Amino acid sequence: MRNWDYRFTWLRDATFTLYALIRLGFVEETQAFINWLKGRLGDDAERGPLQVMYGIDGRQKLDELTLDHLRGYENSRPVRIGNAAYQQLQLDIYGEMMDAIYLANKYGDSISYAGWQDVQRMLEWLGKNWQRPDEGIGEVRGGTREFLHSRLMCWVAFDRALRLAEKRSLSAPFEAWLHTRDAIREDIFTNFWDDDLHSFVQSKGTKDLDASVLLMPLMRFISPVDPMWRSTMRAIEGRLVEDTLVRRYEPEKTHVDGLPGGEGSFTACLFWYIECLARAGELEKAQLLFEKLLGYANHLGLYSEQIGPSGQHLGNFPQAFTHLALISTATYLDRSG
Repeated sequence: MRNWDYRFTWLRDATFTLYALIRLGFVEETQAFINWLKGRLGDDAERGPLQVMYGIDGRQKLDELTLDHLRGYENSRPVRIGNAAYQQLQLDIYGEMMDAIYLANKYGDSISYAGWQDVQRMLEWLGKNWQRPDEGIGEVRGGTREFLHSRLMCWVAFDRALRLAEKRSLSAPFEAWLHTRDAIREDIFTNFWDDDLHSFVQSKGTKDLDASVLLMPLMRFISPVDPMWRSTMRAIEGRLVEDTLVRRYEPEKTHVDGLPGGEGSFTACLFWYIECLARAGELEKAQLLFEKLLGYANHLGLYSEQIGPSGQHLGNFPQAFTHLALISTATYLDRSG
């Protein structure tokens, strides 16, 4: 059932690609992609000015069809073309986009007047919609929820916009943005923390864990040595970590994605976990796990979306998202070593 058409440009993956390009010094490519994306901005009041994914030619309609007469890799079915997730609401993409714009301005040319107008229009919509439930980073098909990761990245959107406006002396509705950013932060600490688990949880009103929270310190929302974060790490280690492998959540238990069956460990989460350890000062453990994880790559040094219990590659292969997490972790370990 977990067999999807990935031949599209995911905004989330693309912005993580920009992070990697910037870290490696390719600022012009980052600017070129942001310019391409400006042509995709729309006025959809329900889903906002950004869409989850686009065709590589920029098309926005990506209707999903099932080809029942075909079978995929190792007899996987159903075979799908198109991807219905393009119609989903995934609020985290606004934070990832804004973070990419902030980094591009930090290491490249200043944002144009028209570009800054687009940013303000985007944040005006987000300021009215950040509290909405959505399908989240997992692109779940089991119904919308108020996901912590989506809420976190909404905070990132306003935080980076404020930083950029101050750094470049840009005009902005500072008071409104500050109020929204601080309201989101308070909401996360109040409504996504579970006193029984001593952990941040996947979504409001649940006791489910999700490895996407590993991005909280990486996005500079919380200190990697904050007691609340350290106890969250222990909770994740207790339920989602097995040796080097990290599951993104517990689908068999929570049924959050609305699909039958289970899945392997999520490879990007493994690298996020290692970087969190390194940022918390556990460099020796982080380096050891990083070296072990390198052993899971194939003969070309590539990774799939997931790794099975016996080390087999599962899902989308090769997956850009995974390798971008690898680059982030490797560069941090290199700087720290």
